[in-house]
Amino acid sequence: MDRLVEIAERLAEVGGVVGVCLGGSRARGTHSPDSDYDLGLYYRPPLDTAALRLLAAELTGGPVEVTEPGGWGPWVDGGGWLTVDGHHVDWIYRDMDRVHRVWRQCRAGRFEIGAQPGHPLGVYSHAYAGEVALGRILADPGGELRTLRERTRFYPEPLRAALVGNARWEAPFVLANARKGAARGDAFHVAGCLFRAVGLLVHALHAHARSWVLNEKGAVRAAGELPGAPSDFAGRAHALFSALGTTPETLAAALDDADRLVAEVCDFLATCHAPSRPI
Repeated sequence: MDRLVEIAERLAEVGGVVGVCLGGSRARGTHSPDSDYDLGLYYRPPLDTAALRLLAAELTGGPVEVTEPGGWGPWVDGGGWLTVDGHHVDWIYRDMDRVHRVWRQCRAGRFEIGAQPGHPLGVYSHAYAGEVALGRILADPGGELRTLRERTRFYPEPLRAALVGNARWEAPFVLANARKGAARGDAFHVAGCLFRAVGLLVHALHAHARSWVLNEKGAVRAAGELPGAPSDFAGRAHALFSALGTTPETLAAALDDADRLVAEVCDFLATCHAPSRPI
């Protein structure tokens, strides 16, 4: 950790960097020995990427590709993959003003879902707020990250209602649409609909429990451990995909199981009194 703090403090000296936060499993204490170290570089333009490349080369002992902002897509933004002292250390950009804008949306009960390489369900915008809430601040010269983390400790009730309400109408809707594909033996379409429906349930269960979910990895298992999740939620959700098959009969049977799981979650979420309409 001392080495990470040293790196973070040097990053904070780079023009445009507001602060540095350790994220991912390392921050939450759920990591394995080979887990990467994800360092969120919170910045405001212009970001001195030339200085970042020089620092990366110094830390790794050779040239490293460090992108310009936007180099990895609209939501992950950019950064660099480094190997420092034998450990994988990822630098991941976060536009500070955009994070603040997302947090304002969260408090107003609004969210976006953006396409992003590496995120098959899409990036839910409120993940930006969750990253600050769950991260470990390593460098924050102006105190801005600490102030924002203090605010994001409290999950916004309007966001909670929006995510719960969205799942209650969209999950049954997407499964109903999947029936047309099942009748034609279109496993591709059905699998996509199932993935979307389970993702909606995962986000709704986390929102009901006022728990931030950051991405798809491990999210089904984590949702199954939350209060209100149906018995064996994770096992049943994963089984939908393992038993999918390719015939109209097997696809329809998988959708029957999915309908039952969605109904159980939605019946529970109905007690939240969230609006069951599009957001």
